[in-house]
Amino acid sequence: MWNPVEKMADSVSPAPEGPPERSQPVHIRPRGWRKTFRSLRHRNFRLFFGGQFISLIGTWMQQVAVYWLVYRLTGSAVLLGVAGFAGQIPVSVLSPLGGLVADRLRRQYVVIATQIASMLLAVVLSILTLTGWVRVWEVIFLGALLGVVNAFDVPARQAFLIEMVGREDLFNAIALNSSMFNGARVVGPAIAGLLVAWIGEGWCFFANAVSYLAVIAGLLMMHIDRVVAKEEKGSPLENVIEGFRFARHTAPIRALLSLVGLVSLVAMPYTVLMPIFADRILHGGAKALGLLMGAIGVGAVIGALVLATRHEVRGLGKLIALAAIGFGLTLNLFAFSRWFWLSMAVLVLSGLSMMLQFTSTNTLIQVMVPDRLRGRVMSLYAMMFLGMAPWGALFAGMLANKIGSPLTVGIGGTASVVGGAIFLRKWPAMRRSARELIEEQGMLASPPAAELTGPRA
Repeated sequence: MWNPVEKMADSVSPAPEGPPERSQPVHIRPRGWRKTFRSLRHRNFRLFFGGQFISLIGTWMQQVAVYWLVYRLTGSAVLLGVAGFAGQIPVSVLSPLGGLVADRLRRQYVVIATQIASMLLAVVLSILTLTGWVRVWEVIFLGALLGVVNAFDVPARQAFLIEMVGREDLFNAIALNSSMFNGARVVGPAIAGLLVAWIGEGWCFFANAVSYLAVIAGLLMMHIDRVVAKEEKGSPLENVIEGFRFARHTAPIRALLSLVGLVSLVAMPYTVLMPIFADRILHGGAKALGLLMGAIGVGAVIGALVLATRHEVRGLGKLIALAAIGFGLTLNLFAFSRWFWLSMAVLVLSGLSMMLQFTSTNTLIQVMVPDRLRGRVMSLYAMMFLGMAPWGALFAGMLANKIGSPLTVGIGGTASVVGGAIFLRKWPAMRRSARELIEEQGMLASPPAAELTGPRA
């Protein structure tokens, strides 16, 4: 049966964005490993990739250290859930406003501002911890402030990708951005586990603060052509509502966002409970926590690199459904494992499945959404991906306190399996609509017969 969304030949590639540059050297489409990393031929994306990778290592170090600090101070599953809730709830509330800002202001400047704000918060947390003044409520409060920053950072950063690489390499840039995020997820937790065990959490927070200098420098060195935004009619509230209305009345995007929201709500909170698995169930302490979080990152990097080799969106709908099912099944295996190395192996598969689902969803939404709504629709993706997680973290913490962490994670994994199965059944009816949206955004435009690519950025 012909698949309207997925039936894209290898010779079909997205059309480059924007007017032609003064000098346009012609480049043959890259093959092999060059195809996997083709977005790095753009100078702006190379600057972003390098700086962001260093910064994200620090971010993951801080996240692991925060969870361990809360656990060390309280030993409470409920407060672990509260910490996770406070750090992410602003995303679910303020992301639409962040999306509007990303559509109205220069996204490069928005991202620079959010990175500076995040750095300052990390400095404050490191000072409080290293001086021994830190209390749980201060950790939670600073986490909430960081969540406010992320509500503006995530939509702007996601919408900024197309300005760095154009339409042609957008798919690859999203996948490489995910591989960078999760490559840091491998390195950061491992370093954090060692630092926490040796010299305490405060130095992890300090290292994170320093790491922001790399991404800020990269952003300042970029040369981005100013994008003239279309004049928006109506009030800011009406503009925000327009983004919601587009997602609500666009069946493929609505279905994709719904599945992301479900998995984020019921399955993703397992990371908040990871200190309990590392200490009480697998008896490994802070070092084990770093290794377990790193295992998730290994699987996620593999998944992101697999997607980076693709040059088309064919098969992504089905892949998203199967990935959600696989994620749920691996969570059930992890929940009831009592062997450390088995848990590590299962978490690699969990990270792989998680990455295949979320990165493929991000890609499909980005190729379907109009440019003028990109920030607002990606803010809805942030709401579902990050904004549902705090509610899940809070619920998971309370439920784990009643029935235990393994059963809590198992229930979340089962719900993910059910959600993926429902999406798998309903997606075929939405393929034609999805293809039409992709064509409207110029993502199915055919290149010359010789398969020539556009100029370097």
